[in-house]
Amino acid sequence: MKLWSGVITDKVQASRDFYVKLFGCEVVFDTEWFVLLQLGGGEIGFLQSGHESQAPIFQSAFQGQGMWVAIDVEDVDREHERIRSLGMSIEVPIRDEPWGDRHFVVIDPNGIGVDVVQRR
Repeated sequence: MKLWSGVITDKVQASRDFYVKLFGCEVVFDTEWFVLLQLGGGEIGFLQSGHESQAPIFQSAFQGQGMWVAIDVEDVDREHERIRSLGMSIEVPIRDEPWGDRHFVVIDPNGIGVDVVQRR
């Protein structure tokens, strides 16, 4: 078995570009209405809302709340500087958590918080 997830969105291509540019995701499948990305064995898909090939349950666009994506990195400080140098806005500044994680957050085109984290 394998677990992966997807987001129904009107921003399929912007989502692809965001994850490829910021994190180097590999594009596994790419059409105008669906993109599947892979990073380190994990996958995430972006599906065009209202696409006629999909069942009604898979047609309404995500509303931008109640979801996050985590990207585990080896050096979060280096990633923080690299992403800032690309002109990206940092939603949650880099910080250390009591449970050991060091992380920061950026927002993807769908309003999803992307937690860039180094587990210590």
